[in-house]
Amino acid sequence: MQTGLSANAALRTILDATPVAPSETLPVSAAVGRVLAAAVESTRRLPPHDNSAMDGYAVRSADLRHASADRPGELRVAYEIPAGGRADRAIEPGEAARILTGGPVPPGADAVVRQEDTAIDGDRLRVFVEPAPREHIRDAGEDVEVGMLAALGRSVVSVHQRPRVAILSTGDELVEPDQPVDGGRIVSSNSYSLAAQCRELGAEPIYLGIARDTPIAVEELFRGGLSADFLVSSAGVSVGDRDFVRGVLEKLGCALVFWGVNIKPGYPLAFGRFEHGGPLVFGLPGNPVSAMMTFEQFVRPALRKRMGHRCLFRPTLRATLTEDLRKKAGRLHFVRVELERRDGGVFARSTGNQSSGVLRSMTRAQGLLIFPAEETAIVAGETATVQVIDPEFFASDSSGF
Repeated sequence: MQTGLSANAALRTILDATPVAPSETLPVSAAVGRVLAAAVESTRRLPPHDNSAMDGYAVRSADLRHASADRPGELRVAYEIPAGGRADRAIEPGEAARILTGGPVPPGADAVVRQEDTAIDGDRLRVFVEPAPREHIRDAGEDVEVGMLAALGRSVVSVHQRPRVAILSTGDELVEPDQPVDGGRIVSSNSYSLAAQCRELGAEPIYLGIARDTPIAVEELFRGGLSADFLVSSAGVSVGDRDFVRGVLEKLGCALVFWGVNIKPGYPLAFGRFEHGGPLVFGLPGNPVSAMMTFEQFVRPALRKRMGHRCLFRPTLRATLTEDLRKKAGRLHFVRVELERRDGGVFARSTGNQSSGVLRSMTRAQGLLIFPAEETAIVAGETATVQVIDPEFFASDSSGF
């Protein structure tokens, strides 16, 4: 078993061990958010024929060379084509066909003139512009989403299965949220945070409960999660007298691949796998921020790979610090930061107390600033890489029109 890995080495090890989920067949209406497991080939053209992108007139562009407001071209309107209709015949030189949006372009026509650029008197049409060939025509087959699949005639689709994630916490001091917290008890928040992180990315959490600090209790709950794709526990993975997770996992046949990653928060992370099938196993630290952080950095990318995604990681950006940050060399730090757009750039400031027990530092965080392992200071005015964990940061209160 390896110990004290770098964050990159730990992540590579986890992703190399993560297989893509098998496929299942779902109705198209239930496939939103899933990743296709097989290519979908169209058996029909979309649209099925050249059609008009505008209400107007289908014309032969050659008939309207040099047409303008001062010298309009003149054509005879031969017939009308509604949406869903069809042309009676080809249009001849000197003719036009009235056409509505979505109507099939008749043979002989190679452009559509907008209604706003014409004037009609009986069957005589004056055109005040010179149309370019193919102007305002949607080509047959040019359109290639759930609505897309339905338009292709697919009622079911093959997608990668949603991973099932069994979650448990360990500790005699833990109680459920609706239980009293007297006598040194604390609420078991980790399982709920981790379940929320699973749901956010589309995985299915399975709550196993709280294991008391005995090998028998820990083993019982672990056995309840052996049919899942991922088995995630929090606390009990360190080396204290009451940390039984590692020993129980080995008893169950799980080989621990590594323990300990040189990051803060989140050093005591364990990763293991079963030799003959079974869930990938993650033993996360017990402190609330450490548990969420290690899930974010290591479990989340693995789940996205399992789901068939190709883009596994959060978007990043460069942000200017508004305060000095300092640390000892040796571990990569993830600094919880708030982000602000101003003066054409992005600025970052810490969420305050960065203790791994202060869950508020995560609830306020819009990003995680990467403070490299060997650096000891980033001063105000310098830039750093930030993982954006709040999708709302990219939203806007203005339409941008």
